[in-house]
Amino acid sequence: MGRRPLAVAVTGGIAAGKSEALAAFARHGAATLSADALVHDLLAHDDEVRNAIRDRWGDAAVGDRKRIGEIVFRDRGELEWLEQLLHPKTRAAVDAWLATVDRPLAVVEIPLLYETGGESRFDAVVVITAPPEVRSRRRDGFADREPRLVPDAEKVERADFAFVNDGSLEALDAFVAGVVEALCAR
Repeated sequence: MGRRPLAVAVTGGIAAGKSEALAAFARHGAATLSADALVHDLLAHDDEVRNAIRDRWGDAAVGDRKRIGEIVFRDRGELEWLEQLLHPKTRAAVDAWLATVDRPLAVVEIPLLYETGGESRFDAVVVITAPPEVRSRRRDGFADREPRLVPDAEKVERADFAFVNDGSLEALDAFVAGVVEALCAR
């Protein structure tokens, strides 16, 4: 393998369009990974995670993301317990993946990047935002989870690149193309 890829994190609010941005990065040649997909895999297949969930919440919760969501989004302590179980494993999986990437650009979608203090592990951060009315059309109940997150304005201030995703997918794609060009010129 050649030199280490430029590691980029994509983050932003719930239903802002992070996954669409990640797909656009892939279309523009970046290696991509979703932390959410890693978490889903851990919940479905990691024996340590599954056993810990079974011990804490019973057999009915094992592998049932809907049931787990019902538990953790009504009890902050349970959410914190789950995050302490999942975040180190997710971080290790991202680091392991980054070590295998042989493209110039590696992009990881990490919804809770700033909330977990993970931004220092990346060469650049891209924040995707959208107005509340747009986000509520995309995902019902997004506002219930917002209070525990870093506000969008602060994310934008801390980011290297930011985009308000309130238009077309073509506009998002054009933004990502510009980011790829700027990053590859570094």
